[in-house]
Amino acid sequence: MNDLAPAPTSRFLVLHDYGMGGCWWWVHAASAREVRETFTDVEVVDDPETVERAKAWGLDEARTDAETAPDGLDDLRTKRDRRRGREGFGALADRSVAWLRRRWDYDDDEDQVLYLMEVGNDGRRLRQVELVPDGPGLAGGPDDWPFNPPVVDLFDPDLPGMEISREEFEAAWRGARHVAAAEG
Repeated sequence: MNDLAPAPTSRFLVLHDYGMGGCWWWVHAASAREVRETFTDVEVVDDPETVERAKAWGLDEARTDAETAPDGLDDLRTKRDRRRGREGFGALADRSVAWLRRRWDYDDDEDQVLYLMEVGNDGRRLRQVELVPDGPGLAGGPDDWPFNPPVVDLFDPDLPGMEISREEFEAAWRGARHVAAAEG
């Protein structure tokens, strides 16, 4: 007799949101955290209306402990596995809010922009300040952006090196021009 019965699992609705769309799956896991730890760049959707609608979508199903996963989700597991052993992996994963200094280069050397971001536990921006070299930064929130997909994966081992204090973020936020005021 085997005393090691498999851990009980729940069925989670999982989304890989890439800004202009997304890929959806049902994933069986012991917890939402286990889903996020197994697959990079995903979120567990728990909005009851969305979960109910998704039951009719005919989504592929996967298990976190299975050797294979459906197309798309398999790549997100492979990407996660490459990061897993690195120092800093998961250091910010259990934070409800994190504050980061992050450079975006838009794939060229001319359009580098530095952002201070406040992100929630789903990796979405709550607020951000775009730092500019010649004046106050430009501050904005979700109402100012046409899309707000998750922009960081809190398991990413590079994030601890980008972390700033809440005080540093708040000082930049207070000193910044706000998007709505700048446009009006």
